[in-house]
Amino acid sequence: MKAIVWTGALEVRDDVEVRAPRPHEVKVRIHAAGLCHSDVSVLDGTIPFPTPVVLGHEGAGVVAEIGSAVRKVAVGDHVVLTTLGNCGQCSACDRGRPTHCRDTAGRLHAPFTLAGDRCYQFANAGVFAEHTVVAETQAVVIDPAVPLTSACLIGCAVLTGVGAVLNRARPEIGQSAMVIGLGGIGLNVLQGLALAGAGPIVAVDTNPTKETAARQFGATHFVAAGPGVDTAEAVREVCPDGVDFAFECVGHPALIRTAVDLLDWGGSCVLLGVPALGTEASFVVQTLYNDKSILGCRYGSARPHHDVPLLVELYQAGRLKLDELVSATYAVDGVEQAVSDMGAGKLNRGVLSFA
Repeated sequence: MKAIVWTGALEVRDDVEVRAPRPHEVKVRIHAAGLCHSDVSVLDGTIPFPTPVVLGHEGAGVVAEIGSAVRKVAVGDHVVLTTLGNCGQCSACDRGRPTHCRDTAGRLHAPFTLAGDRCYQFANAGVFAEHTVVAETQAVVIDPAVPLTSACLIGCAVLTGVGAVLNRARPEIGQSAMVIGLGGIGLNVLQGLALAGAGPIVAVDTNPTKETAARQFGATHFVAAGPGVDTAEAVREVCPDGVDFAFECVGHPALIRTAVDLLDWGGSCVLLGVPALGTEASFVVQTLYNDKSILGCRYGSARPHHDVPLLVELYQAGRLKLDELVSATYAVDGVEQAVSDMGAGKLNRGVLSFA
């Protein structure tokens, strides 16, 4: 089958195979997969990962085969895939905290072969392939009326961004917020804030062309950061005392510092950007004494089997934007163009079609 593989070079290969599902696994025919910055971070070494590896972790498709012990998913179901693969049995899962499940991190799955040799699966998903095999817990059944080219984005960008607001930050109506970085995650933070009734909402990005999308997804103000622009001053023109919530969606130490410095008393900074492994950031300790917080957030603190159906309902009610996130779709062979367009800041989200 055809798949996009990182071997030290980005390759579209047709000699990839995937094994049959084990008892608690499902095999999914991928129809659409979003290109996320985390995939590109494998290419540039920000996220170290063994090779060869089938990339992709934001996908949706149709169940093609199920393992003997699978009970909640059936062949033919339309599903959004998530990256967690939580066990469903530990204390974290029992408390409704699947992102805290130790089974979801540090394991290298390799259900694929490349030219007959073992090939890894990125982020427990490997959705840049015509078929993938995942744990039953990773496949969330959705209404087949939802276009898979839009639904695929729920699995990472939407869960992470909207989840960071609704599950982790939990702003009250009328609380102010700032979002730094308007890629797929940042835009979904904006629409999460809009859903929560936050305001004012200040969006910050170095790309001035992002303003239109920022306002479409919920920003009330936009700051085009860059040379000659004092970002802190521009934000304080809107929120003189600072913001109640700052979301850093880039993963840059200087921007993390900016986000912390711009918090109002009692404010919280939520870290969503992924810097290089081992990166450190600094802040002045005294600035946190007025009940300020720095919050890590993994995968939007998501509970996929609760959150994905809710997000689908919001989409179908016209309250959540999915179609508008898709700036362009690409054939599998167009992955290099998709990566280039992402790097040039042309995309809200690019989607690869495997249908």
